[in-house]
Amino acid sequence: MTNPIQIAIDGPAAAGKSTIAKIVAEQLGYIYIDTGAMYRAITLKAINEGINMASNEEAGELLLRTQIDLEPSDNGQLVFMDGEEVTEAIRTQQVTKAVSEMSAHALVRERMVELQRQLAESRGVVMDGRDIGTDVLPNAALKVFMSATVEERAQRRFADNQVRGINTPLAELQEEIAARDKMDSEREVSPLKQAEDAIYIDTTDLTIQEAAQKILTLAQERMA
Repeated sequence: MTNPIQIAIDGPAAAGKSTIAKIVAEQLGYIYIDTGAMYRAITLKAINEGINMASNEEAGELLLRTQIDLEPSDNGQLVFMDGEEVTEAIRTQQVTKAVSEMSAHALVRERMVELQRQLAESRGVVMDGRDIGTDVLPNAALKVFMSATVEERAQRRFADNQVRGINTPLAELQEEIAARDKMDSEREVSPLKQAEDAIYIDTTDLTIQEAAQKILTLAQERMA
C-alpha cells in the first residue's frame, strides 16, 4: 500500500521540468500541473489586451477576470484561457520574452499560488515551476530542483522551437535564457531558488528518461 504524495519540481527555463514532470505523473497515475503554462496564459492575455506589463495593479486586476484551466488529453495537457484553448499560442517567442516580467508581480503570484494550491489539494500531484518547493507546496513530500548548463538548455529550446517552426538563432536563445535566469533569481517575490530540503538533479548529461527515473525512484521511497 502506498500513500499519494505531492511532488514539487523546480528549476530554470528549459531544464526539462515539464517534460519530465509529465512522465513522472503518468507513471504514478498522478495529476500533472504545469504552473509555467498558467503564467504564460495570463501573459498572453496581457499582450492581447495591451496591459501595462510593469503595473502590479493592472496585472493583478487582469488575473481576477481571467479563467485558466488545465485539462488532460490524449495529446498531453491542454491549456484554456477564458474557455479558449491556447496550448500552442502561449509558446510563442513574444510570450516567452514577457512571462518573467508578468510573473514577477506580487498580486499575480499571490493569486496564482492560491489557485495552484487548490488544484493540488488532497491528491497525488506533480507540479513544476520556479517556486513550487519554496512557496506553493512547502510541505511536499518530494522536492526536486533540476537544472543544466545554459548552453545545454539553449540547445533544447532551439530543438523544441524547430519543431514548432520557430527559427530563433541559438546564440539569441542562450542570451535570453541567461537573462531570464537572472530576472527569475533576483525578483522580489518568490524568486527562483532551491528549497533547503530539495534534491538537486543536473540534467545536462541525462536523457529525459534517466532524469524521470531518478525522480520516480525518489518518489517510490517516500510513498512506501
